[in-house]
Amino acid sequence: MPTLTLTGDAPADALLSDNAFALLIGMLLDQQIAMEVAFVGPLRLAERLGGELTPAAVAAADPEQLEALFREKPAIHRYPGSMAKRVHALATHLVEYHDGDAAAVWEDAATGDELYRRVAALPGYGDQKARIFVALLGKQCGVTPDGWREAAGDYGQDGYRSIADVTDPQTLAEVRAYKQARKAAAKAAASDG
Repeated sequence: MPTLTLTGDAPADALLSDNAFALLIGMLLDQQIAMEVAFVGPLRLAERLGGELTPAAVAAADPEQLEALFREKPAIHRYPGSMAKRVHALATHLVEYHDGDAAAVWEDAATGDELYRRVAALPGYGDQKARIFVALLGKQCGVTPDGWREAAGDYGQDGYRSIADVTDPQTLAEVRAYKQARKAAAKAAASDG
């Protein structure tokens, strides 16, 4: 897998690049907080778990202890309780359905639709999150089965729409500006309606 630069934090980016489970956790955490903070979350969790960030280790963790790790300062997420539960559910799913191998979710997907279905089946991954993750895999990780761009929807297009397009501080700023413009347009449309 190529070296990702999603956070601006070298150790966090190295973990995301080397650990498929960390990448899935980062995407899972990417809501209600800044993108780069979400993707630093897996490194914080790994450190608090003593360095072992695997689906088996997290699935075997006591849910209350896992939540306590999420709450340690600095908290891993703005909503540590619900996110600890989601990460635990993700880990359990990977153990039950993918033999604890996070990369198995995408490694042999034959088509973009199959890839999307597998990602969308993960706990905590809705339609939009699954499409963004498919785009991230395709644009930056070399996971490009036939139809992956179509499966990623708008996020598969060129441009700066999501974490899938972040490769450095400049592209992070461009994605953030795009999101802010969309939010402002939606707010304006709501007030006109």
